[in-house]
Amino acid sequence: MDSILPLLSDPTAWAALATLIVMEVVLGIDNLIFISILTNKLPPEQQTKARRIGIGLALILRLGLLGTVAYIVALTQPVFEVFGKAFSWRDLILIGGGLFLLWKATKEIHHTMEPNEQESGTGAVTLGFAAAIGQILVLDLVFSIDSIITAVGMTEHVPIMVVAVVVAVTVMLLAADPLSRFIAANPTVVMLALGFLIMIGMTLIAEGFGAHVSKGYIYTAMAFSAGVEGLNMLARRRRTKRTAPVRR
Repeated sequence: MDSILPLLSDPTAWAALATLIVMEVVLGIDNLIFISILTNKLPPEQQTKARRIGIGLALILRLGLLGTVAYIVALTQPVFEVFGKAFSWRDLILIGGGLFLLWKATKEIHHTMEPNEQESGTGAVTLGFAAAIGQILVLDLVFSIDSIITAVGMTEHVPIMVVAVVVAVTVMLLAADPLSRFIAANPTVVMLALGFLIMIGMTLIAEGFGAHVSKGYIYTAMAFSAGVEGLNMLARRRRTKRTAPVRR
């Protein structure tokens, strides 16, 4: 408590908190898109539960990792070299997470474009509840480690990090169901979201190999694509209204 009270009257701490909250919310978009697409493959009665568990695991992981900040920071230390390129545990985690995202997004695109016998009558690929939670946990871990390392570079005060994480995860929890319903109701948005996951996966791999990719470019591209798709949806809706038969 003695270490928290001085922060309440420190404008710099409040500025760091606001910046961290924005950063955590933005970084949480990646995780939320993945959770939404994955849980939409579950039976309807399990989807909300899976989303809440997945987001809850993200909160637990990030708070737990904050308790081991010194260890997390040590993950950035090189552990071996290949052809003169040093790799740390963080690099390996990012590369592994990026490869997993590429595999998962490509697999979902394949199922969307070429339905097979594993699909149910509704046209959705079935997925076991435990399998969904396991895959969500893997990506939660990757995004959490990346998020914590970024947060450590912005402030040294753990209470500020804790508050930012709790606020960001709360926003994710509130947005999860509406985003999932929107994605499920718009098939073209599903494909766009899968494209986002491929781009995010490639970014994680690039970061793992030491090539820094500004998040601003990534999210600007995502926002532009989402804006174009929004215009397409509006145009389709207007065409549908014009061609719909007039009731008398």
